[in-house]
Amino acid sequence: MGEWSPNRALTVILALVVVALTLALVVYPEEGFNAGVHGMKIFWDVVFPSLLPFFILSEVMLGIGVVHALGVLLEPLMRPLFSVPGVGAFALSMGLAAGYPMDAVITAKFRKSGMCTRVEGERLLAFTNTADPLFMFGAVAVGMFHQPAAGVLIALAHYLASFVVGVSFKFYGLREERLGPRHVEPPKGRLWQRAYRELLRARKEDGRTLGQLLGDAVNDSIRTLLMICGFIIFFSVLLEVMRLTRVMPILALPLRGLLALLGLDPDLVGPSLSGLFEIDIGTAQTAAVTAPLLDKLVVAGAIIAWSGLSVHAQVASVLTGTDIRIAPYFAARGLHAGLAALFTALFWHMGVGRTFAYGWIPALPAFTHSPGSARETFQWSVESIAFWLIVVAGAVALSLIIDLIRRMRIVLWTARSR
Repeated sequence: MGEWSPNRALTVILALVVVALTLALVVYPEEGFNAGVHGMKIFWDVVFPSLLPFFILSEVMLGIGVVHALGVLLEPLMRPLFSVPGVGAFALSMGLAAGYPMDAVITAKFRKSGMCTRVEGERLLAFTNTADPLFMFGAVAVGMFHQPAAGVLIALAHYLASFVVGVSFKFYGLREERLGPRHVEPPKGRLWQRAYRELLRARKEDGRTLGQLLGDAVNDSIRTLLMICGFIIFFSVLLEVMRLTRVMPILALPLRGLLALLGLDPDLVGPSLSGLFEIDIGTAQTAAVTAPLLDKLVVAGAIIAWSGLSVHAQVASVLTGTDIRIAPYFAARGLHAGLAALFTALFWHMGVGRTFAYGWIPALPAFTHSPGSARETFQWSVESIAFWLIVVAGAVALSLIIDLIRRMRIVLWTARSR
């Protein structure tokens, strides 16, 4: 009998948990089956038709060389802001359009093809993992909260928090980069010329015909989507089993203390725990709870930013075959969730969601609901738009200044080492 170690203890605990879950499925076969059907319905009705076109198009654009050309064009923007290559803008845009886990799929392809380093891939994954606007404006705001204009508050907090995470993670891995090669060949030619040359080079290097490229894109996309389907069904059944076996109240104890510390309604403990595992179920339960609207929006914003262990498992599976580490991704998701909740509460008190603003802070787009009226109205002001343009411009300028200081330190450090 060998020496006892934490790894062996974890293995034993994991084995016991898996056996317990399997026995629970034997005891509750009908409930497990219904939960699996529910997860399959979510995948077939929502995930499959929404993600498949984006997966195929991303594969084709990579094969043709469009992504490589975009990387050259957007390098001057992405490098100073987030310390990632220009192709990161493609992962960001596709993640915004298609949602989870599109960004992870593209980042993994970038790493496998050598279009980014390991640290750059981890930075990219940290802030491109965002929900798509259709989910926040349609599914959450309209379908769950029945407040169409609440989507403005949720999306604004979500994307601003993602931007802050991206700027924060530009300082991640600096030591690792300093120890690596520092010699970079200066780019030759104009920006558009270099983008055109990169497009032709990437297309020639790929070499597949359009028919073969489309066939490979469809096959790879279907394979990835089937993996996502399996995770959705598994976590749907897992949550149902945990509910039936009364495990959820035990796991909810830490969340109950956290929500009490933050002054949030205790009825949101259950939805928060569900959101810890699965984003759709958690947000739907949050919207259905009888609690103050602000509390529900704060929790929903945190759940959407966290995105759930189901999505995390999909991301980890997609990253298999690369050297990208999952720990920075988890840290980024926790930071994103905290910032999204904070910004949701902050923007609410500043006017998003109700006609109210503090002093010099201009009122943001607000939604109001008049008694007897079924329509919400937006209230925009020129001052509010100008204010937030100044905020974004100031954040960009601050990021550029910090990046300049960092580069100067690297130059000085290199000179001293010589």
